[in-house]
Amino acid sequence: MGKRLYHGAAYYPELWSNEVLEEDIKLMKEAGINVARMGEFAWATMEPEEGQIDLGFFVNVINRLYEEGIETVMCTPTPTPPIWFTHGHPERMYVDQDGKVMGHGSRQHPCTNNDYFREKAEIITEHIAKAVGQLPGVIGWQIDNEFKCHVSECMCATCKTLWHEWLQERYGTIEHLNDAWGAQIWSERYHSFEQVPQPGPAPFLHNSSLSTMYRLFSMEKIAEFSDSQAEIIRKYSDAPITHNSNIPFAVDNERLFKNLDFASFDTYASQENRASYLMNCDLWRNFKKGKDFWIMETSTSYAASLESYASPHANGYLRAEAVAAYALGAEAFCYWLWRQQRSGCEQPHGSVISSWGKPTVGFQSVLEVENMRKAIEPMIIETRPSEPEVALVYSDRAKVFFQTEPHQNLDYRGLITDFYDRIVSLGIHRDVIPEGDSLEGYKLLITPFVPYISSDFLRKAQSFVEDGGTWIVGPLTGGRTEEHTVHTDAALGQIEKIAGAQALFTYPIDGTGAVGEAFGVSAPLGLWSTIFEYDEKATVGTIKGGNSDGKSFITEHSVGKGKIVMLGSMPVGEEGDNLLKKIIETYAEDVNVSTKTDVTSGTIVAPRRNDNYTAWVIVNMDGKGGSVTLPKDGVDVLKDEAVGKGPLSIGQYEYRVIQFNK
Repeated sequence: MGKRLYHGAAYYPELWSNEVLEEDIKLMKEAGINVARMGEFAWATMEPEEGQIDLGFFVNVINRLYEEGIETVMCTPTPTPPIWFTHGHPERMYVDQDGKVMGHGSRQHPCTNNDYFREKAEIITEHIAKAVGQLPGVIGWQIDNEFKCHVSECMCATCKTLWHEWLQERYGTIEHLNDAWGAQIWSERYHSFEQVPQPGPAPFLHNSSLSTMYRLFSMEKIAEFSDSQAEIIRKYSDAPITHNSNIPFAVDNERLFKNLDFASFDTYASQENRASYLMNCDLWRNFKKGKDFWIMETSTSYAASLESYASPHANGYLRAEAVAAYALGAEAFCYWLWRQQRSGCEQPHGSVISSWGKPTVGFQSVLEVENMRKAIEPMIIETRPSEPEVALVYSDRAKVFFQTEPHQNLDYRGLITDFYDRIVSLGIHRDVIPEGDSLEGYKLLITPFVPYISSDFLRKAQSFVEDGGTWIVGPLTGGRTEEHTVHTDAALGQIEKIAGAQALFTYPIDGTGAVGEAFGVSAPLGLWSTIFEYDEKATVGTIKGGNSDGKSFITEHSVGKGKIVMLGSMPVGEEGDNLLKKIIETYAEDVNVSTKTDVTSGTIVAPRRNDNYTAWVIVNMDGKGGSVTLPKDGVDVLKDEAVGKGPLSIGQYEYRVIQFNK
């Protein structure tokens, strides 16, 4: 990878003839496609019979593409083991929570912890790395594809053995486990690790500790598999390695990308759910801090399978997505897929070219993306995304806690995306960071929906506050221990002691008639809530009505040079949206957040900078147009003309690049 922006597509040459390959190369060049991803589902092509491995086909394709200026991201094909691996071997297959054993015919059907799978995966990966690792056309690697997308925690016999080993390593003694899990309840106490079940079929719910720990165990094992694959590739290739992931998958992305070289994800968010799209960009930018991320898959127009389909993008939206991605730190914007598949279960899916070789409804949008890429590439290459001063914490481990304890079907992804959308709507330039990220450089830290706050994060956040930062804690944050049990020293454990707060009770406040009042705004309160004693000095949000009339739902405590704000309950409804934005805006102003604009809702500003200038990439994403106030005179990079300070109108799906000299 070098100093360029990539515009790519997933390609499956194993499905087509040489004549089609030549036609595709011609069309790729016309569309501006300069990188192809391949190989992730081609194990049967590479090894049609067990032990008969031949990579000659892919060597030829990679070289042919490179001759025409198209580079390759090569994938390992482990999501789809061939029939010789699966037929007659149920012990090698994934088993779901109901005990159903998967069969051949889809993908992700093997258990990735199975010894024989690991052996065969290592062999095929080593052959691929040897064959193509030094080819000049191979600029990157992708391990597998979408870990744990269609499946979650495996319940096979292999996983059961590894589960017991994992527990023993974690707890040391069964007595420690029993104590940590409170296993005396319902006579769940165990005498040995071998007696601890997997969270499979049961008359009622499993112990929260059992369910959460098994999910964390599964996440660690899939990351270990990724690590082992990367280790093999690095013996034969210096090209950087990634995995194609996403938020809904049953993985810990922070752990997964720890030992990879760059981060990438796929996204099929609808136009209406653009907040999810933008949040992915702001998050994946921070899984490998300082390195550009890749959007490895998105649809040219719509996503579809045999059983469902999504609405096509409006004309202009795909380009808006791509502008936003490049501006927010993407090195590549890639489609799934290049040529529509003529068979399989995703025949209806949107593509660049149809299976009969003609442009699809999304083709014109792809051309628009390419024209845009060429226009903004010089500026993107010589700048970096500006450093935000506001950080929102995202946690796949928090997601696990909500999977175990969802209350009334709370979905972590939906909760965190909605919260994020409030920050975006305020025009605040923001980072979405994993728990392990540094807090250096931020002024405002926000941690909603994190049931367990680790001691490491608590120490880091406390130092951040003592040095002058403001930390907004909650809602639904801190109420559980590492083992997914309830604190016995205080409702929110150590957070209360550090903040000097006093939580009175926790309960579901929905439907009680409680209204929260803060900063001159009122709204109904909802979700599982933490209620604080009213304190004239600390209370900034008061409850009116309901079971906790006169108590506090927001408190503010000085710690060192900064402050900790406890947000105990979630404002809901339209009034709640206004109140939550008021809370965020108030504390952003309190700490003098400067990376903020008055951009209208539906339009974003992505600031970039270098030593000589700052550039605002402004793009409308809702199709309604918008405006923003320029802080000083600048230059419209695309039109090469001066623009004055003051209001700037942005048309439907329009993008502008405004440069301000320092």
